[in-house]
Amino acid sequence: MAESIDIQELNILIRQQSGFISDLTAGMDKVIVGQKHLVDSLLISLLSDGHILLEGVPGLAKTLAIKTLSQLISSKYSRIQFTPDLLPADVVGTMIYSQKEEKFQVKQGPVFANFILADEINRAPAKVQSALLEAMQEHQVTIGDNSFKLPEPFLVMATQNPIEQEGTYQLPEAQVDRFMLKVVINYPTLDEEKLIIRQNLAGNMPAVTPVCSADDIMNARSIVGKVYIDEKIEQYIADIVFATRYPERYGLPELKDMITYGGSPRASINLAKAARAYAFIKNRGYVVPEDVRAVAHDVLRHRIGLSYEAEASNISSEEMVSRIINKVEVP
Repeated sequence: MAESIDIQELNILIRQQSGFISDLTAGMDKVIVGQKHLVDSLLISLLSDGHILLEGVPGLAKTLAIKTLSQLISSKYSRIQFTPDLLPADVVGTMIYSQKEEKFQVKQGPVFANFILADEINRAPAKVQSALLEAMQEHQVTIGDNSFKLPEPFLVMATQNPIEQEGTYQLPEAQVDRFMLKVVINYPTLDEEKLIIRQNLAGNMPAVTPVCSADDIMNARSIVGKVYIDEKIEQYIADIVFATRYPERYGLPELKDMITYGGSPRASINLAKAARAYAFIKNRGYVVPEDVRAVAHDVLRHRIGLSYEAEASNISSEEMVSRIINKVEVP
């Protein structure tokens, strides 16, 4: 009985605290037409302290969505355009010799901000992508002999174009695994497309004003951390991730030769965190299996290694996640 009272209190607390979520969504809707899933995914990564990778063809408002979100929260924002000749020092910063002081001084790079837009991240060579690794995982950067803490909240939102494979460098697995979510963005519907044309021809893009502060985000994160996950839900999450490693144990022997490696423990952690944030957005103080199913594709699609057989059979990781979710028993 005590548990149910706690959850009721938590539901009330969430309703009080999640007011700014509807403000953020309304602010995004003013600028972005449609793309509801993209907006939800950005909010999930923001609330659960995870980084997000967006993939889609050029012109689907990936950059605009990220820029709008950072404008709605009064915080520091940096955009880094990744190019083949970019150097790690251009991202994290470097030591500069000051003639006046007669010593080296640290010049901090654009990574010292709350929101980082890493635009076209797969256009830069691996050494630059790796420079972001420490920042993303440890929330700190080493320049010379000194380590510097990055501001909180710290969120890397990266975009990549799938079609222009020329002049791109594939992200290493270790780097991709650092992203909590990988969201694939699709074209807008016909009605949305007409609305986009109408808005752009009118030429009056709405002004974006901040609706919340970085502190609001930090407070919300502490409440997201209190969202209740039952043991059955934990079991469900573990089963889904284990099914990506040992599909034959879950009645999917046909996937065994299709998968070279499955989700790491980081996949389980992120699946639980994302499900919590999704429950928070839906104003609930507890996680239900639907929350896990809603975020499973975005959390798992970049964590499954496909074998040559899978590629030859034209089976995507997307399809594998769908098969696993449909097969694993729901509590």
